[in-house]
Amino acid sequence: MNTALVAGTAVDTRHWIGGRRIGSTGTFEDLSPIDGRTIAHVARGGRPEADAAVAAAKTAFPAWAATPPAERARLLRAIADGVEKRLEELAIVETTDNGALIRSHRRGVMPRVAHNFRFFADYLEHELGHPDFETRGHRNHVSWDPAGVCVLISPWNAPLMLATWKVAPALAAGNTVVLKPSEWSPLTASLLADIAADAGLPDGVLNVVQGIGEEAGAALVAHPDVRRISFTGSVPTAKVIARSAAANLTPLSLELGGKSPFLVFADADLDLAVANAVEQYDNAGQVCLSGTRLYVEESIRDEFVRRFLERAGQLKQGDPRDEATDIGPSVHPDHLSRVDGFVQRAKRDGATVLLGGGPNTDLGGLYYRPTLFTDVDPRSEIATEEVFGPVLVLHTFRDEDEVVAAANDSAFGLAAMLFTGDPGRAERVAARLVAGTVWTNCFFVRDLRAPFGGARQSGIGREGGTWSFDFYCEVKNTVFAPVGWRS
Repeated sequence: MNTALVAGTAVDTRHWIGGRRIGSTGTFEDLSPIDGRTIAHVARGGRPEADAAVAAAKTAFPAWAATPPAERARLLRAIADGVEKRLEELAIVETTDNGALIRSHRRGVMPRVAHNFRFFADYLEHELGHPDFETRGHRNHVSWDPAGVCVLISPWNAPLMLATWKVAPALAAGNTVVLKPSEWSPLTASLLADIAADAGLPDGVLNVVQGIGEEAGAALVAHPDVRRISFTGSVPTAKVIARSAAANLTPLSLELGGKSPFLVFADADLDLAVANAVEQYDNAGQVCLSGTRLYVEESIRDEFVRRFLERAGQLKQGDPRDEATDIGPSVHPDHLSRVDGFVQRAKRDGATVLLGGGPNTDLGGLYYRPTLFTDVDPRSEIATEEVFGPVLVLHTFRDEDEVVAAANDSAFGLAAMLFTGDPGRAERVAARLVAGTVWTNCFFVRDLRAPFGGARQSGIGREGGTWSFDFYCEVKNTVFAPVGWRS
């Protein structure tokens, strides 16, 4: 069958290539993490589908690149309108597909999808640019030229939001796109193709190829006609992609993992710090930005733990389709097994469990209890590796130098959270932390005008605002001489 009925919404499970639905000889199963049932059999693309999608995008590129910015912006806003009209369908399909909370999808995630398109449409029309400047009487003019075919590979934890964070600026810049969603949560990418077509996006400008990373993804990133690759996912996969891209010198943008530090000083608003610390369990801990390393000043450690356990104990775990649920399931049986492996090894190594420590046997399935460890060796696996589940570790510290050194002692550098009542300390410590984003007395405040990305193994490059156009374009400087003109 070419269509899956997901929570009452028909989702075409074929690829979208060159403005047409195209099937494959094989399929893969898409499971709902809510109850483990198969919700779709999705077309399993490989090299033929990858080649066809890149060819369609390459064919469509000259006309799309030549489309005036105002018209490109109009079409992106029309896509945003389509997202808003189908917001409830998108929310329930994505919740069914990846297990994230329906209330988050309704209130924040899907509205952000529409905002992604509106923001980059507005930025293209009204913000993108650089003042001309003079060099010895010569005028320099900076412009952003479309790069060509872009391959965009999105993750499973926030599939549509993170896909459109890439798709919107790539299209705004005048590129054509081949989107490859994760095989663990592919369905809303197919709905996006329908929305874009209904909005009037020309054929071949946006293409969607479904499939397994080692098959469809590998063929796409190795294709010689691809001019940009943007990937969000794991460090090991990024290294494989980088090797393929290197053969063609294809520019990369990589947003990878994290093991972000969460610093709480004794002068912090403790209720605020605790509330934000418990929020690190959001999306069952399947958030790359999460502050999973809690560093609490020694003098407030016991009070912090008391308040944390009290607040975390109020979290409701269960069906993510229930608006009252705070924590849903892990995305896939393989991922649940990976998370539990980290936890059980930490327990064997002597870490103390203050909260959780295993699957939620009351619920069964893929539900994993929010977990907090203490008495953890700072060099141990649980303290240094990205678990990507609802698992936090608690350390203590005595002064700024000690905690900054500990926070920066990591292979990662995606984000950091800092809680203090002293503005001077906030400025001082934030300046010393190695991270792409530092949140002070807050968490997850994201503005699309700001640069986003990570240091060290958390990624390469920055996207957002002009930084997105810098990546998705060939930035050109044209120099005009003051002499040699006829008039």
